[in-house]
Amino acid sequence: MDSLSCSVCLDLLKDPVTILCGHSYCIDCIKGCFDQEDIKGIYSCPQCRQTFTPRPVLNRNTILTELVENLKKTRLQAAPPDHYYAGPGDVECDSCTGRKLKAVKSCLVCLASYCETHLQPHYESPAFIKHKLVQASTQLQQKICSHHDKLLEVYCRTDQQCICLLCTMDEHKGHDTVSAVVERTDKQEQLCVKHQKSQNIIQEREKEIQDLRQAVDSLKRSAQAAVKDSERSFTELIRSIERRHSEFKEKIRAQEKAEVSRAEGLLEKLEQEVSELRRRDVELDKLSHTEDHIQFLQSFQSLCVSPGSEVLPSITVYPHVSFDHVKESISEMKDQLLDVCKKEMDKISSKGIFLRTFLYII
Repeated sequence: MDSLSCSVCLDLLKDPVTILCGHSYCIDCIKGCFDQEDIKGIYSCPQCRQTFTPRPVLNRNTILTELVENLKKTRLQAAPPDHYYAGPGDVECDSCTGRKLKAVKSCLVCLASYCETHLQPHYESPAFIKHKLVQASTQLQQKICSHHDKLLEVYCRTDQQCICLLCTMDEHKGHDTVSAVVERTDKQEQLCVKHQKSQNIIQEREKEIQDLRQAVDSLKRSAQAAVKDSERSFTELIRSIERRHSEFKEKIRAQEKAEVSRAEGLLEKLEQEVSELRRRDVELDKLSHTEDHIQFLQSFQSLCVSPGSEVLPSITVYPHVSFDHVKESISEMKDQLLDVCKKEMDKISSKGIFLRTFLYII
């Protein structure tokens, strides 16, 4: 075994070559050693240290090549790769000892499962020519009659179960029986019909699924567009209401300012008039107490003919004047607007019933 190993890489020789001293190496290994000695120009054997000048010519060793190849084949035969061994869920070969290989076939006569190697007698020996081989299975016992320990190869149509030949002579005697092969052929035709129907239903459902998904996608896109459009419309509506609100406030303030200015002007005039009247009233009171008759008569004429003696315009003041009518109008407008919004929203919501109808039809 050591003679077939390379002393450089310590593995089986690959493309073995032999140098002048008789030692053999992998061609790549010895080339690498000689390449390192090119500077010195003196080459040596890694094993016996014999030196050579010039660099030795490497010749392929055909005998060692054949020996290595045979050894590789022997190793493969002696130890199959791991994927040939049975693992969890695999059917084990009943003839293997130690670590069991995967079974490739099961025999309904032997009631055993075999790997490729142990299955060969069933192919080569005349003694096994009538044995029935099936796909490797761990349920071989289920293919045997529990009453007679015979192979189940007959089907009882009366009781709709698999039986053995001995069953046809006792408990299933007189029943409608056929071979398992015949019944399989009949059931196979029924199965094909059912399979075709199943495929048709699957295709129909897949088409419905595709249509429904497309409808859902379309609905989502439509809903998104409606949301954006509603946002835009409501934003415009809110802006319009805010603009109207601002205009309305300006009108109220303008009217307030005009009325207040008019009232304040009138108030100033009335206050001046009252002041003048008070002054004349004081003079009249003073005149009434004078003892000088001549002064009284002279002053009386001037005091009696005065602006205060003119007919004053009538002024009606409403102490509870307010904008209540404006508030009532705004409240009424708000109620009307809310009513319109509610009616339109109810109308929009009622149109959503098409979704339920659509899904119900699907």
